[in-house]
Amino acid sequence: MGLVLGSAVSLQVGAAFAVVLLGRVGPVGAVTLRMVLAAAIVWALVRPRLRHLHRRDLLVGVAFGLVLVLMNTCFYSAVARLPLGAAVTIEFLGPLGLAVATSRRVRDLLWVGLAGAGVFLLGETGFEPLDPVGVAFALGAGVCWAGYILLGAQAGRRLGGTNALAVALAVASVAIVPAAALTSGPDLVQPDTLLLGLGVAVLSSALPYSLELAALRRIPPRTFGVLMSLEPVVAALVGFLVLRQRLSGWQLLAVTLVVVASVGVTRAGPASAATRTAEPVPGVAGADAGRSKP
Repeated sequence: MGLVLGSAVSLQVGAAFAVVLLGRVGPVGAVTLRMVLAAAIVWALVRPRLRHLHRRDLLVGVAFGLVLVLMNTCFYSAVARLPLGAAVTIEFLGPLGLAVATSRRVRDLLWVGLAGAGVFLLGETGFEPLDPVGVAFALGAGVCWAGYILLGAQAGRRLGGTNALAVALAVASVAIVPAAALTSGPDLVQPDTLLLGLGVAVLSSALPYSLELAALRRIPPRTFGVLMSLEPVVAALVGFLVLRQRLSGWQLLAVTLVVVASVGVTRAGPASAATRTAEPVPGVAGADAGRSKP
C-alpha cells in the first residue's frame, strides 16, 4: 500500500506543475516534455541492459510504452476540457472495471463497489455540464489505464521493473515527439518551460511509475486496481491543502468510503500476492487466460 500511496502523492503534486505547463505548450507538448525528460533521467540512472532479452519481451515493453503515452495524452486532453475532479473520476472507470473483470471473490466485488461509490461521490460537483470531447478523452484514458496495469505487470516480470520503465519511456518519447514538434515547436525548448517540464517528469513519471512497477511485482493486478482508488482521494486532499479548495460533505463521505475500501483490500492483499503468484489471471477484452501474475 505504501508504494501505491507514494505514487499517488507524487502524481498529484506533479499535476500542479502540469496545469501550468498545459497552458504553455498544450496537452501534446506537456506529455512530450514529461516523457522525454523522464526517459533521460531513468536511462541515466538505470543504464538498462537489453541485449539478453528476447524479442517477445521487448515487444511487451514497446506495447507498454505506447499505452503509456496514449494514456497520458488522453488524460491531459481531458483535463484541458474538464474539471480535474470529473476527469479523474471518469478515468478511474478503467482500473475499476479491470478490478471487477478480474475478481473471483464476492468480498473483492464488495470492496470494488464501495470504492466505486466513493469515486462517484468525489466527482459529484463536476458533472454538469461536461464537454463530450473531454469525456471521450477521459474514457480513453481509463481504458489505457487498465491496459497499463496489465501490460505493466507483464513488462515488469519479463524485463525487470527498471528495464521495463526505461523501455516504455523511450518508446513513448519516440512516439510523441513528431506530434509535439508540429503543435508546439520552439515553445518546448524555452528555459522556464523546460524547468517546469522537468518537475512534471520527475513527479509525474519517473518516480511514480517506478513505485507502481515495484507494487505490481508484489500484488495481483486486481488488488493494484482497487488501491489506485487512492489517486482521486489524494487529488482532493492536495486541492484542499495546496489550492485551498474546500471539500463538501459528499466529498468527505467519498474520501471515507474509498479509504475504507482501500484498507479492506489491502488487508486481503498480502495473502493473494503471496499464495497465488502463479495463478492465471482472467483476461480483459480477450487477454490470454494463461497469463501469470507478477
